[in-house]
Amino acid sequence: MLIHSSFRLLFHLLFLLMSLASPKCLAQETSSSSTAQAPPSKPDEAAVPFAFADFSWAPGNYGPSESKMATKFFTPELRLDNVYHYEFSNPIDNTISGSSEVFRHQEFQSTQIGVGGDFNVDNVGFRFMTQFGLYSTTTPRNDASPSRGQWQLDNAYRYISEAYATYHIDSMNGINIQTGIFMSYVGLWSYYNFDNWTYQPSYVSSNTPWFFNGMRIQFFPSDKLKIEPWLINGWQSYGMFNSQPGLGLQILWRPTGSFSLLTNEYYGADTLGNPDRKRLHSDNSIMVKYYDNPAATLGKAAFSLTVDAGCEQGGDVNCSGQYFVGFMAYNRIWLGHDHYGLTIGGGAIRNPGRYLVLMPPINGATAASGASNADPANGPVYNYFSENPGDDFQAWDVQLTGDYMPTRNLTFRLEYNHRQANIPYFSGHGGVTPPKGNVGLPGSQAPNNWAPDLTNSEDRVSAAMMIRL
Repeated sequence: MLIHSSFRLLFHLLFLLMSLASPKCLAQETSSSSTAQAPPSKPDEAAVPFAFADFSWAPGNYGPSESKMATKFFTPELRLDNVYHYEFSNPIDNTISGSSEVFRHQEFQSTQIGVGGDFNVDNVGFRFMTQFGLYSTTTPRNDASPSRGQWQLDNAYRYISEAYATYHIDSMNGINIQTGIFMSYVGLWSYYNFDNWTYQPSYVSSNTPWFFNGMRIQFFPSDKLKIEPWLINGWQSYGMFNSQPGLGLQILWRPTGSFSLLTNEYYGADTLGNPDRKRLHSDNSIMVKYYDNPAATLGKAAFSLTVDAGCEQGGDVNCSGQYFVGFMAYNRIWLGHDHYGLTIGGGAIRNPGRYLVLMPPINGATAASGASNADPANGPVYNYFSENPGDDFQAWDVQLTGDYMPTRNLTFRLEYNHRQANIPYFSGHGGVTPPKGNVGLPGSQAPNNWAPDLTNSEDRVSAAMMIRL
């Protein structure tokens, strides 16, 4: 009944919004994936949202101030993220576990190759961005929803990170109706590493959604406030895990150019084959630029704090034993007229039931396959990495990141990460791949009593060259 009522309310709201529409120019907010400043409004027009200040200092918002390739109707965007990681356990299969950004050890790899941009004609817009490189494999494997039903959704969307249409309504300071695949801002950090203060974010960001597939409506009551409800397929999912979509709400408030407050709320049924299990999640971030002196060697300094809490209830679990709590905090300084950056920070999580813990790719395991089997009727019993109700997971990490930014289009990044868990989780020297490669079904038991080599800690150095044009 709740979902049916939500659909009815949404359609009534859409009809009301259409009646307010007037075909004027499309003016959208500055988002985590686009930091170009909007043109100043005319005296008789409402101010463009968040255009009153430069928020490129905020996490997830860094980038060129404008595109030199922009035309009247199209602003192109090109992204390239090349990286080298060295994991000190030196896994023999070159596989790094437990990250949504870092995947291969002691190799040069391209994490993201993006080609796209923004089309705008009057009050209609379209944004798209590709995701070639490692993201095209690693992001779909973390979504279990394509295993329900047909048509291989993980392949259909594999090479797309963003593809959404916008209809803009000139009411208040703007209303945008958007449908398609769009970036999530849960966990604060952007999906694109170029935009962030670090390459590897802490668990709160790395284990929460990078994208949503569905509809959102952005209301701007003023140029300092956004209210954005969502109707989406689910928690970072191409399809629905059951027969119920997810509901969400984002509020972004930026009263000054030095302060930003963001909150995201979510409700859905996101356990495959278990429609009675409902998920609640609350994500909250505060960002403050507490020093700004462009003429000095130390140009500016800022900090961010993100706190998340959520749980799952029903379908054999309850919130007292199946929950997620975590935080991450970072401090960043800019030096040498913003050509150098230094960030230090980290965070911690606890997630009994492990429903948001990334599945290690043991013998090719995915989010859908898992990597354990406690039911003899379904094959041999094995337990490489279980996700049963009550299975505890606690972890913490610290990062130190140094950036050199000769221009706003290019960042060289050097980063050290230490991550720790209460259970064996990270790739050890023996790796997570059977000696002759993956065998059998993804995540299944390998022959000859093989077992993955998992450790409780990870130390890693990363070097990246990232471009955004």
